[in-house]
Amino acid sequence: MTVNSTTLVTEPVSEGNGKLLDAPLASGSTATLSLTDKKLVCVEYPGFVISVDNMLDSVGGEQALTKTYADSSKRLELRFRPKDPYCHPVCGNRYSSNNLLLRVCRRKRKGSSGEAHITMEILGLIGTTYKFQGMADFQYLAMHNEPDGSKVSLYDKVILRKPEKKEFFDLSVPLFLPPPLFSRLDGPVDYFYRPDSMHREGNMQSLLLNENLIGPNRARRPHNAIFVNFDEKSIPTEPLEAAKINWKKNSIHHSDIKAEEEMRKLFERRPIWSRNAVKANVDIHPEKLKLLLPYLAYYMLTGPWRSLWVRFGYDPRTNPEAKIYQVLDFRIRCGMKHGYGVNDMPVKAKRSAYHYCLPTTVNKAGERTEEGFLPDDITLTLLDNGPTESAYVFREGMLPPYRQMLYQLCDLDVEQIKGIIQRNDGKEEVCDERDGWCLPQTADDLRDIISSMITQVVRAKRPASSSPKLKPVRAGRKMEESDEDDEEEYDDEYKPSEGSENEMETEMLDYM
Repeated sequence: MTVNSTTLVTEPVSEGNGKLLDAPLASGSTATLSLTDKKLVCVEYPGFVISVDNMLDSVGGEQALTKTYADSSKRLELRFRPKDPYCHPVCGNRYSSNNLLLRVCRRKRKGSSGEAHITMEILGLIGTTYKFQGMADFQYLAMHNEPDGSKVSLYDKVILRKPEKKEFFDLSVPLFLPPPLFSRLDGPVDYFYRPDSMHREGNMQSLLLNENLIGPNRARRPHNAIFVNFDEKSIPTEPLEAAKINWKKNSIHHSDIKAEEEMRKLFERRPIWSRNAVKANVDIHPEKLKLLLPYLAYYMLTGPWRSLWVRFGYDPRTNPEAKIYQVLDFRIRCGMKHGYGVNDMPVKAKRSAYHYCLPTTVNKAGERTEEGFLPDDITLTLLDNGPTESAYVFREGMLPPYRQMLYQLCDLDVEQIKGIIQRNDGKEEVCDERDGWCLPQTADDLRDIISSMITQVVRAKRPASSSPKLKPVRAGRKMEESDEDDEEEYDDEYKPSEGSENEMETEMLDYM
């Protein structure tokens, strides 16, 4: 604790009172004190505390302290201007500690020449300590410069403190758009003014980039994949020479040769595969898979086979039997009109708030599914299928492992779905970019069926959610949880042009 800081000790839990022993002490003597079992939390406040109430307001009050302490991934926020909504907080890190809070009193009568009477007592055990070791972020004040050089506060004009009439919103207010934060880091970092490797003199790659483009410190490793659009006239019949050399150079173990043989058999049995399906059927390291796939197949960017790997020499646009290999971009519909909300869905999002380390949060990985949520029969179904098969196969009575899935039609093992896919068997005439060899609106019908099955699974566990109590939604109300940008509560319309854009970008970056 520094000189200009104050230690604040709070009592979240009281498990008992230990016996206290007061003992008069002389200089250099010792005393025995009884240990109490009272648990305390210490906050090393970065400042002198004159008013306890003002100090508590700066950390959000006792309720905010309790909420922060209950979540080990949260950092304690301290605002030196608690009434200013634009005040950036100083964040305190949470540490485990084994300290004692000791009260020492020294009493001495005025005018007495005798030794002082010293008493001590242990108030509690400190198991958690919050320390403010970072630097304060820049502060942006809501001020406006007048022509005469004076500054005028904008708080009364931009902050709605009470219900106002229409005239309040028609007032002419200067533009005030403060950033949500200035820095994601509050600790000093040794930079040493290192030059950017992408912009060093003589670097050929830097000459190809825009002058204003900041490149990564490490260039991507090329995996030499071939990307094909739906409207291209020809398809590749063999891999790039660099892809051959790259795989031959890295396939040095017996397991790599075995994986190549297994994958060749997969593409002989079925000419089109998704990467998830390949990973579920071939035992190979993910980094080696990035090298092997471009060696055996090309990647479709658009059309009904987008985001899939196609065997070299096979053109699904000219083969009606390739209809069963088309992709279905399915996303779980979350909304009260479907009988369950976002929080009721046991399938968690791939990306959540815990995956991003903001200044107020410590990284903490979350589980994708909630334990004990699924019914027993559904849990057994998931266990029987195994985690690998469920990554690309859908059957009735099971839940997808993610909220967005890229299924191939042949992997939808439901009789009702198969009947819809086979409605025009033998009558395929034109391969459309949206529906492929299927009839129009086939993908929409399949999504409705899968969504209905998932709704039945969720309602089987939570029947009360089938008749939800809707709350009025006020304008500007902030959602308590936001899982994915793609999952809007009241927008289920599918846009094929935006299909699996996020999934494809993630996979394409591995091969560029």
